[in-house]
Amino acid sequence: MIRTWARGGARAGAARAQRAFVFVLPGLWVLGVVVWELSHPTSGQFLQLLAAAPAIACAGTGRRQCVVLGGLCALLALVPLGEWEPAAGPGVRVTACGAILAVVCASYLTAGRRMRLLRELERAQEVATAAQRVLLRPLPPRIDGMALAADHLSASEGAAVGGDLYEVVGTRHGVRVVIGDVRGHGLEAIGTVAAMLGSFREVAHDEPELTGVLRRLERSHQRHLRERARAEHPSAGGGEPVSPLAEEFVTVLLLEVAGDGSVTALNCGHPWPYRVGCRAVAPVAPTEPMPPLGLFPLPEDLTAVRCGRLRPGEGLFLHTDGAADARDAAGEFFPLTQELRSSVESTGVASGAAQPGPSPTGVVEDVREALLRHAGGRLTDDVALLMMRNDRVRVPTQGPTTQLAVPGCVEAGRPE
Repeated sequence: MIRTWARGGARAGAARAQRAFVFVLPGLWVLGVVVWELSHPTSGQFLQLLAAAPAIACAGTGRRQCVVLGGLCALLALVPLGEWEPAAGPGVRVTACGAILAVVCASYLTAGRRMRLLRELERAQEVATAAQRVLLRPLPPRIDGMALAADHLSASEGAAVGGDLYEVVGTRHGVRVVIGDVRGHGLEAIGTVAAMLGSFREVAHDEPELTGVLRRLERSHQRHLRERARAEHPSAGGGEPVSPLAEEFVTVLLLEVAGDGSVTALNCGHPWPYRVGCRAVAPVAPTEPMPPLGLFPLPEDLTAVRCGRLRPGEGLFLHTDGAADARDAAGEFFPLTQELRSSVESTGVASGAAQPGPSPTGVVEDVREALLRHAGGRLTDDVALLMMRNDRVRVPTQGPTTQLAVPGCVEAGRPE
């Protein structure tokens, strides 16, 4: 939180400094022209440069400053400054005054249009932000005893959503989580993201088994692609149109955390999560994932994979492949495991004994900042980060065989 306040204070200070500079720039311009005219008389020929001052004022401050500064410049253009050559006549000063007034009028009208466009842009941004929050809504800090934190980075500049999706819901069957990655990135994949999230938010409460949730998601994805294909190829009539959308697939990871902390999963081509303890980070990889949704039909015999239990203070860190595949200027991949382990160690120490386990908010924030530093602030793919920690106090006693390690796990930093 201290880092967040520091960054917010630094951004606010930089914005105030920029506004102050833009405010004083027109005055500095007028002062420079007047000083030059007094020290190097040009018989008023350089006074026409005063016309730039009201234009600068309108562009950076506002219409009121433009009018005030424009009137001041017009008066200065009529006032003799320095030595004056009689042969020049008053025409030069009158011409400079007229040019300044013309610039003031044009700048005033331009500034008014600019302000109207800015208000329309602000309203459009508010609508877009509200729509994006409905689609990829912020997660609450806690659901059924599970502490949560998530973040999303879009490869499309100015967008808050893209081709990655995540959602966490509390149901009578347990806490259910989905995280996925639509083929492609940015704004083109938003329609598929909306279809998948809308379907999951409904079926997560209705289906008693995780396998039923996945089959419903598959049907929703196929229906969405058919509707898009028909919309893009209306001449196909009632038949199935031939469309490249038929090859659009989605990687999906479904998780269910029961009341006793036991975790079951179904993975369709998505990166497996990391199991996070107080000081340990271990990739969970119990089985090979199934193909992504949309490439092949789901198998008839579909069984959820057991991934052990989460004891109090332990958690899971989920991500999309945009995090692990991010490269720096030298082409090096982002060291996700290393950064995650470093963040877990630092946040685990900072949390203290009163709050066992690393902070989900701190871990997600640290990984996000490290990722942006590594990529230089430019992402080629969308990134979704999500961490959940078991904060339930009472968990059934675990035997010696149900410890942190699960089949297929390795310690962070060791070869998989």
